[in-house]
Amino acid sequence: MTSTTDTAFPAGSRAHRGALLHFLDDPGNDPEPRDGSLEYVEDGLLILQNGRVVATGPAQELLPRMPEGTPVTHWQGGLILPGFIDTHVHMPQLGVMASYGAQLLDWLETYTFPHEARFSDGDWARAEALRFTDLLLAYGTTSGLVFCTSHAASVDALFEAAESRGMGLTAGKVMMDRNAPDNLTDTTRGSYDDSLALLQKWHGHGRQRYAITPRFAATSTPEQLTLAGKLAADHPDVMVQTHWAENTGEIQWISDLFPERHSYLDVYDHYGLLGDHTVLAHGIHIDDRDRQRLAETGTRIAFCPTSNTFLGSGLFDFRSAREAGVTVGLASDVGGGTSLSMLTTMAEAYKVCRLRGQTLTPWQAFYLATLGNARVLQQADQTGSFQPGRHADFVVLDEGTSPALTMKQPYSHTLAETLFNLMILGDDRAIAATVVAGEIRYQRPDSPTAPTPQPSHPVSSPAQGA
Repeated sequence: MTSTTDTAFPAGSRAHRGALLHFLDDPGNDPEPRDGSLEYVEDGLLILQNGRVVATGPAQELLPRMPEGTPVTHWQGGLILPGFIDTHVHMPQLGVMASYGAQLLDWLETYTFPHEARFSDGDWARAEALRFTDLLLAYGTTSGLVFCTSHAASVDALFEAAESRGMGLTAGKVMMDRNAPDNLTDTTRGSYDDSLALLQKWHGHGRQRYAITPRFAATSTPEQLTLAGKLAADHPDVMVQTHWAENTGEIQWISDLFPERHSYLDVYDHYGLLGDHTVLAHGIHIDDRDRQRLAETGTRIAFCPTSNTFLGSGLFDFRSAREAGVTVGLASDVGGGTSLSMLTTMAEAYKVCRLRGQTLTPWQAFYLATLGNARVLQQADQTGSFQPGRHADFVVLDEGTSPALTMKQPYSHTLAETLFNLMILGDDRAIAATVVAGEIRYQRPDSPTAPTPQPSHPVSSPAQGA
């Protein structure tokens, strides 16, 4: 438990009561989680002050230490977890989801590029950024690593929307100076100047963080990649995000464009774009040499199962990446991905693993979506768990809100079964509420909650466990 003394909590605290689950370390991918990797309290109390976590523990132990009159929000039957984190998602591609019948390169030309061109309109960019952040919250996602477009205004719009909701996002302007429509390409020097200006404006501004964002090697000249590498070298605390080894046609194209490099990964390595602040989306068609270099440099992979299956790109080898010591995150990749829901993303990741002859336990899946993804994005000291001092970003899951989940409830006798039901059958209906920095930013109208003043003695009736 994160509460170890008998001292009273400070005035001005608030509390949320329900079943509490968070991870303290990687639980592994075996049926039983590693000892000490998680904390679960069936009737728990999450105590907050000024938008950050103060303590967690059993409600019966902590309630007597709360100042009289402290507001307690009781999520009857709810399971409280840290907010979901998405390690690869495209803000401008909401309207591209569920676009029929194309593989990656055709899909970009047919659907993505025309849609992203609309973001030259600042009003459109602001409206879509608000829509995007509202949808993230409705799906229980409180932070993430986000692609904008090649328009600087799209980055401003997203960060402004995130700030208005108290969220902390990591995002960047797409750098793309070739092999794209004229209304989307930038210039080599202009992309550097715009990226630097946006980085200086937004990185560390409140909770916002910048990400250097070449779309992928095919849409950047060697000169642009050189400048992206310079940005990364000059600002080592800034994230780098791009795409890699998603599609066999893409890989051949990269080979044709960069014949002097011995592999696709070597392109990014040559230009100084690998490291422990770099997230490469996909990484499907790779080999052991690639995995070794990822592990050596600390470079991370974002596993994007719904887009990989929807676009027919291939099946990510999760086990080989883990065995090689590669840090892996879980990502929706909307709009190639088909849902912003991290629950849906977990379900598809499980199926990809099964098709590979592997598995994904519910412990590993929920770890990835919370603390694991926080570690991928170098923000585990701020989000991803309920350790004291973290931002109070969390989601309340409700197992009884869809016919399938309700039907399964009588057959769920363990926490592992409950989590597995949620990850396979859950969707946005399972999100009772989403809280950012201690403020409820989304609440399903019929979610079971009752904010009550706290008496000076423990409440006798326990919260229902998940």
